[in-house]
Amino acid sequence: MKILFLAAEVSPFVKVGGLADVAGSLPLALAALGHDVRVAMPRYDHITPERYGLKQVIERIDVPIGGGATGVSVFEGQLPSQEGGPQVPIYFIQNQHHFERQKTYGYEDDADRFMVFCRASLMMLYLLDWKPDLIHSNDWHTALVNNYLKTIYRYDPILGNIRTAFTIHNLAYQGIFDKGWLRQAGLEPYGIVWGDRDGAVNVMGRGIAYADAVSTVSPTYASEILTSTYGENLEWLLNYRWGHLWGILNGIDYTLFNPATDPHISSNYDVTSLEKRAANKLDLQQRVKLPPNSKLPIIGMVSRLVDQKGLDLITTAAEWILQKEVQLVILGTGEQRYIDFLRWLSQRYPEKVVILPTFDAEMAQKIYAGSDFFLMPSRFEPCGLGQLIAMRYGTIPIARHTGGLADTVQEYNPVTGTGNGFLFGPYDALHMLGALDRAITIYHQPEEWKKLVQINMRQDYSWEASARQYLDFYRQELGLV
Repeated sequence: MKILFLAAEVSPFVKVGGLADVAGSLPLALAALGHDVRVAMPRYDHITPERYGLKQVIERIDVPIGGGATGVSVFEGQLPSQEGGPQVPIYFIQNQHHFERQKTYGYEDDADRFMVFCRASLMMLYLLDWKPDLIHSNDWHTALVNNYLKTIYRYDPILGNIRTAFTIHNLAYQGIFDKGWLRQAGLEPYGIVWGDRDGAVNVMGRGIAYADAVSTVSPTYASEILTSTYGENLEWLLNYRWGHLWGILNGIDYTLFNPATDPHISSNYDVTSLEKRAANKLDLQQRVKLPPNSKLPIIGMVSRLVDQKGLDLITTAAEWILQKEVQLVILGTGEQRYIDFLRWLSQRYPEKVVILPTFDAEMAQKIYAGSDFFLMPSRFEPCGLGQLIAMRYGTIPIARHTGGLADTVQEYNPVTGTGNGFLFGPYDALHMLGALDRAITIYHQPEEWKKLVQINMRQDYSWEASARQYLDFYRQELGLV
């Protein structure tokens, strides 16, 4: 297959959330299975040709916008891969006005910015000596590609027969704009369509409506979004597309997230040398200025500090959690009210709590390797990568039974030896504390604890398995071979 993968963020070039990890890893995994995969993303301000060895392959494309046009150029680079691994070209769409900014998202003209990206990604195919069988778009920022291919380019001799797949990474972010914006996008003649709602343009809805097939990032989330609880007012449309909706669990890069080779942790280890893991705990305690104590369990969190990630449960339960003999290390950015609360908590319990209100990839690795538990009390979680990385490092997940967490974490039963973590169902602090108590009980049983760590480290959530499921998705839904 020839596959063009579109995303607003791609690791390692820019990362805001889990989408970047998927966009930086899944194309490589598909290419390793023998397919011709290429990626396109905007060229943001910091992605310079000098830094990444980019070469210009298209000097100018005039992309329609409103009653005029804006000029874009296209640069080509390579997705970083392991030595001897597949080569995956990545195209960077350049437009100084729309993309050369400090942030990826959050501007008033995001609708125009990502519309230009979508239109340019299609128009560049006229000028490249390559045409995909499939365009795989991701989240609302790239969803207009599906809309364009089924309207403006429906009968185009070059673009008209390209198949489309659309992946929902987080249904909560939909790209909702006034219907007057359709003129900017060149879609005014088609008016409000069945992916829209309440007279407004819903770009996510259009992506779902116009794609040949739709997927999301875990089987449980695929079921949850059919309900009013998780459907974000699009459950009616998702139920209509149910026959072409798949849930495919994300993977993680097992070469990047590998405790045996990770250069960011103080002591490398694997499932056969767990005695070496303890040094990472002491290193973490020293670095964040917590009292070194090998016997106290450390609860780690690497998360956006927002409601979706369960921070309201953390604020409610914090005093009860810290009555236990534990330490808490939290890394992440998000809402100021949560950052302020956690800073206050760290001042109240300086020997138990550390808040690091930043994104630091190296420190994240140290938390995965040095913590005993990894807490993910999410209100909803389409897939979740944190628990997968934690398991790889032998850190035991404590999670809410939702979305991808329910697909990857099962309650540990010390009698049968089954399961790999600790779960709670109802979204409340009491049930979260119950899961934490069960986890701490097992922690203080050294043989049981070692067994549980080994179970987690032997899990396989590498990208190859996920890539094979995507190939089945393409074949069964799109008729590609």
